[in-house]
Amino acid sequence: MTSATLKAAADATSDARARHDRSFLGHPAGLGWLSFCELWERFSYYGMQALLILYLSNYLFMPEHVGVVAGMDGFRRLIEGITGPRSTQQLASIVFGLYTGFVYLTPIFGGLLADRVLGRTKTVVIGALLMSAGHFLMALEAALLPALGCLLLGVGCFKGNIAAQVGDLYAPGDKRRASAFQIFMLAVQIAVIAAPIVCGTLGERVGWHWGFGAAGVGMLIGLVVYLSGRRYLPPETPRQATAEAAPRPPIGRRGVLQVVLLVAILPLLMLSIVGNQQFNNAYPQWSQKFMDMSVGGFEVPVTWLQAVDATVSFVTMLGSIAFWRWWSTRRREPDEVTKIALGCFVAAGAPALLLIPAMAIEAGGGKISILWTFAYTLVNDIGFANIMPVGLALYSRAAPRGLQGVMIGIYYLHLFFGNSFVGWLAGLLDVLPGSQFWGLHAVLVAAAGVGLLVVKLLFGQLLAPEETPPAPA
Repeated sequence: MTSATLKAAADATSDARARHDRSFLGHPAGLGWLSFCELWERFSYYGMQALLILYLSNYLFMPEHVGVVAGMDGFRRLIEGITGPRSTQQLASIVFGLYTGFVYLTPIFGGLLADRVLGRTKTVVIGALLMSAGHFLMALEAALLPALGCLLLGVGCFKGNIAAQVGDLYAPGDKRRASAFQIFMLAVQIAVIAAPIVCGTLGERVGWHWGFGAAGVGMLIGLVVYLSGRRYLPPETPRQATAEAAPRPPIGRRGVLQVVLLVAILPLLMLSIVGNQQFNNAYPQWSQKFMDMSVGGFEVPVTWLQAVDATVSFVTMLGSIAFWRWWSTRRREPDEVTKIALGCFVAAGAPALLLIPAMAIEAGGGKISILWTFAYTLVNDIGFANIMPVGLALYSRAAPRGLQGVMIGIYYLHLFFGNSFVGWLAGLLDVLPGSQFWGLHAVLVAAAGVGLLVVKLLFGQLLAPEETPPAPA
């Protein structure tokens, strides 16, 4: 039997299962297993992320502890050879930014590994094991760098491939696919809310290593869930089928120009996210210095601020979807580039709002209210709901036929560069007053919106949907 025949048989099996299996909320059972697995994987990731910047800046990178980190002297020389001397806070922010940036680069290689060598199942399992090892290695202060390496490689193997398996559950043209990803993302949002509360509380109140250990246990639970539901997941496509796949259609001049333009606007997308991504880096460091974290006599852990952001983000995402659905029934809905630009202008208001408490602090005022966190997240998340997901929609639609997967990978590069840039920007907390620091972020995000409107004005037609020819009478 040829590889093409094997692939056809696998596709037929998957299609038949998709058509008849509605055992999980009207979807195939595999969606439930994948969503529950993703919930635990994201729990481990966001639990780790909530603790990392505080762990590095408040403990591990302090002069009395940093010497125990294996290889840190060479790694620090490498960073400072590019950036110049860094303080404890600045070094912590750069390392955090590099980690959260590379998280969006390694999935490109994880996808290639799955597609060309191992298949999705083996690659996902390897990713889960690497992430578990990374979380548990964080319990050893000397093992910070190999721990981060394991986590990056693990996310790279896991992240894109489990999402691809969600799509593989459905036959081509199955209209349930879109709602399947909404259910999948709902599991992610639950994890984003729970992880800072569980891992953050353990890390801040009991011990850093307890928080990292809880993240590791969460990842192991996710692996058990994945393996338990394996029989409900799509069959693997034979690796030989890749070589016999149909050739890609020619791109054409318009397609080439679209690719060039989509790559060219990546720096603008990079600037559009700096206010949002700083919430996980500079904001918790700024808050623990200047914010009154006491509510009714209870001292709120700083990591809980991320749970607040996740909750508000969930609500504003639903609100954005409902708003544009309502808008489309009354007026013409704007294109993706315009939506992203509008999102930038709204999101720029979040760091701009922080100018008020920052100037009050600089004028000699006391600590600010924790309510400023709600103000920041509300404004930022309304804007960001029209940046990140709308950008993903733009790249998946405007990419030339046959290059959608590659262009989605390229789209995620703005998160790689953006998070790395945010890590450098966070270091300015040591040298700029808060009003200038947050004002700079407001200007950068607003500048991205202006740049995107210029792109729309000059090249909007190139990214506009092609007109569908009328059907013959």
